[in-house]
Amino acid sequence: MIRLENLTKLYGSFVAVDDISLHVPKGVLYGCLGPNGAGKTTTLRMIAGILRPSNGRVLLGGDDVHENPMVAKRRLGFIPDRPFVYDKLTGAEFLRFVAGLYGQDGDAVERRMNELLEVFELTSWKDELVEAYSHGMRQKLIISSALIHRPECIVVDEPMVGLDPKAARLLKDIFRQFVDKGGTVLMSTHTLEVAEAMCDRIAIIQHGKIVAAGTMEEIRAQTAAGGSVGLEELFLKLTGGVHARELAEVLGS
Repeated sequence: MIRLENLTKLYGSFVAVDDISLHVPKGVLYGCLGPNGAGKTTTLRMIAGILRPSNGRVLLGGDDVHENPMVAKRRLGFIPDRPFVYDKLTGAEFLRFVAGLYGQDGDAVERRMNELLEVFELTSWKDELVEAYSHGMRQKLIISSALIHRPECIVVDEPMVGLDPKAARLLKDIFRQFVDKGGTVLMSTHTLEVAEAMCDRIAIIQHGKIVAAGTMEEIRAQTAAGGSVGLEELFLKLTGGVHARELAEVLGS
């Protein structure tokens, strides 16, 4: 469903994303991990069509995001790491606006909107201006907007930021049901426990390159790690985490 082919992004001489190729098939929840500055958010923004690659291409359901954007983007729901919304619209107006971008309106959109607002406990705020929403409520509204047109795949950057535990659990359940019904989710997160518990497959990015990818068993094999090694240890091994001895020296112990 989501295919990256030799995807590269340059900022002058700086290589933010370096020749990444990745296939995320239907019915899979794929996690994207990496330290700060590794290139995760840049990669997701290229998938969503917000940034244009310096080289390579992004295919959604076989359609190139930049050569055939209208068709490709209809398949995608994008949830950014920060909820950008229009403060002077109500929650309902914002969802209608987003649905309209995908050419959808009428009774079907109204039913879908009401379903999503109820699921995320925003019904009582439906006709309130978004400027009155808390950060967590804005995040719920953004998630609703990504689902309003019934996408085939979802790309999400740090999905749990700003959500209370109840909403975070709800979102996990939504993603799992979505992929179980044949949808596709590509999720970037810094929370390794969430990635290990939720994701069917994982890609670890370091310095703009994929340094390991696959199931937990496949990543253990790629790193010659034991069968019981957890994701945190694998992540630190691949990205050069600080060892306990080095940390003790820094702290003067």
